[in-house]
Amino acid sequence: MKDYMAPMEGVTNFVYRRAYHRFYHPMDKYFTPFISAKPKKNLSFQEICEVSPERNEGMYVVPQILTCNAEDFIRTAQLLKEDYGHQEVNLNLGCPSGTVTAKGKGAGFLAEPQKLDAFLDEIFSKLDMKISIKTRIGTHYEEDWDYLLAIYEKYPIHELIIHPRIQTDMYRGVPRLGAYEKAVSRLQMPLCYNGNLFSTADYKRITQRFPDTDCFMYGRGLITNPGLVSEIRDGVQPGKAVLRQFHDCLLEEYKELLSGERNVLFRMKELWSYMAVSFTNYEKYAKKIKKSQHLSDYQAAVSSLFAEQDLVD
Repeated sequence: MKDYMAPMEGVTNFVYRRAYHRFYHPMDKYFTPFISAKPKKNLSFQEICEVSPERNEGMYVVPQILTCNAEDFIRTAQLLKEDYGHQEVNLNLGCPSGTVTAKGKGAGFLAEPQKLDAFLDEIFSKLDMKISIKTRIGTHYEEDWDYLLAIYEKYPIHELIIHPRIQTDMYRGVPRLGAYEKAVSRLQMPLCYNGNLFSTADYKRITQRFPDTDCFMYGRGLITNPGLVSEIRDGVQPGKAVLRQFHDCLLEEYKELLSGERNVLFRMKELWSYMAVSFTNYEKYAKKIKKSQHLSDYQAAVSSLFAEQDLVD
């Protein structure tokens, strides 16, 4: 079995990945938040941090690229290979954000199958490296999936990571497992399942329905409960003490890396928008964390939550 950490903009950056790798069950692959490829654009300092081997020691990290232009993808992938030693890159065809899809990128690229076909033909013919794809099953209609499958099966995709929702679903409702089943029965390439893995029970439901699936990508469920994969693979919940160590490690790293309390608080509050629900009776503590304007107030609220509440079983 293989486990992957999904790329989540503003959350699963190199600081988060390093702390997670230290305290919880290691992932087989960690995917970076997307790098937006543009003509003649060099990597920013933040992007260099995301892909630099020195910042990701001991982890298999896959840079994710967002673009609908083949030349930009090829140039960025070559840079990542030649300058940073990456042998695999990932194409983002899954982001459902309106600001991304309006530009025909992410899941928005799926609305133009002929253009996507030509794009894939060019990048696979010109790049000598592993190219994986993270995809949704369409934009507005699940019926789009048949056309997309016909395109995907033409290319030597290293791995197809499938989030079985259409773009307009965003993250609402349940994944369309019939679409994933269609991919399993039709495609010969390695597949990875992604979507609504929030608990061991969720994981078991997918493995029971798709016993040949041996690769899983975790996103919101893992951020909500960083111990999720440890529970699935090791059979034990790491517990509140480990979560506190993980939290404190993140906080100290952000305090060293970022300038000013406001930026540190922004990062930590984003995490608590997911993690708070992992605690019993979390509501009043979450409100205090969200309203805190200074690190002293924030740390007091977090300490009260850890001292007075338990992790949900």
